[in-house]
Amino acid sequence: MATTPQHSPAHPVYVIGGGPGGLAVAAALRERGVRAVVLEKSDAVGASWRAHYDRLRLHTTRRLSALPGLRMPRSFGRWVARADVVRYLEKYAEKHELEVVTGVEVFRVERSEGEWVLHATGGRRLVGRAVVVATGFNHTPRLPEWPGRDTYGGELSHARTYRNPGPYAGKDVLVVGVGNTGAEIAADLAEGGAKRVRLAVRTAPHIVKRTTAGWPAQRTGILVRRLPRALVDRMGAVMARVGTPDLSAYGLPRPDTGLATRMREGAVPVQDVGLIDAVRTGKVEIVAAVEAFEGGEVVLADGTRIAPDAVIAATGYRRALEPLVGHLDVLDGRGRPVAHGARCPREAPGLYFTGFTNPISGMFRELAIDAERIARRIARSRGETRS
Repeated sequence: MATTPQHSPAHPVYVIGGGPGGLAVAAALRERGVRAVVLEKSDAVGASWRAHYDRLRLHTTRRLSALPGLRMPRSFGRWVARADVVRYLEKYAEKHELEVVTGVEVFRVERSEGEWVLHATGGRRLVGRAVVVATGFNHTPRLPEWPGRDTYGGELSHARTYRNPGPYAGKDVLVVGVGNTGAEIAADLAEGGAKRVRLAVRTAPHIVKRTTAGWPAQRTGILVRRLPRALVDRMGAVMARVGTPDLSAYGLPRPDTGLATRMREGAVPVQDVGLIDAVRTGKVEIVAAVEAFEGGEVVLADGTRIAPDAVIAATGYRRALEPLVGHLDVLDGRGRPVAHGARCPREAPGLYFTGFTNPISGMFRELAIDAERIARRIARSRGETRS
């Protein structure tokens, strides 16, 4: 049960973003008697999960994906479906009686006289004792500036708008990008009635089984996360040879860089939820990367020209933090926070970030850990403890 602070500070802690990371921090703060206000620009919590494609399930197990203070129901199964994640987040906000304000977007955060000032929708000027930015890893769809993209005569969309294979039944579809999203959408299309599915690949990914003999890949990720990179690279190579087939004959060779090395570069392994079988049976064809668009054709890196009915770009997202906090010198060259979790940037005490890494040990698990650490740090900074 939430407690009441022994002394009430003049201003609350503002949490920007009503996704799993923001809700977890708010609940952990409330548990420690600290008032937290969640500001969510959409009309409901879990907005990004509501927008994901229907087939999506957590790639991490139910037991290792719960947020602080509320288990995920066993009825959700081991691999929790998108719709159940949304229901869980709704229940989470309700159970913890979180103070969530929807329809409010924060445009800029500034430091003023030891407090934080948030400029938000409707000319609001909100003053907080601390700010937690939890706007999400997948915030703004990124579409490469391919030559000819703006004059392309065919159907081009970002994976963010994909829901299910229904609209693509009987069509020739090119999926661009072989991250988890691209791989899963390609398999979904192949199983859902698309006439032809091609998957454009620039760099071969590491592919891992979601579970092997009942052992989830997430648990392996937790065990190896702190090990030396060279050791994890060697272990990953052995596991790949034993656990996943060589797809080189189908145009998808094994990566020439190690698993941990690729993770450090920002590329997470692809969990197989149907791609391997789809490639081996010819339902998904691997083709070269997209180089340009010309008229109604797509030009590939090997010079091939194709004319699919639709192109779905699974080309990732930007954090889009620059307008919000870019002026505070708290972002690195890739636009990601220089400090994360319970650590504040040196130039910005009281400013916290959560959810801007994509760890092999599982996003939800790390969000839960971050939430407890951030809440503990904020509570201690003002001498507030549980009563």
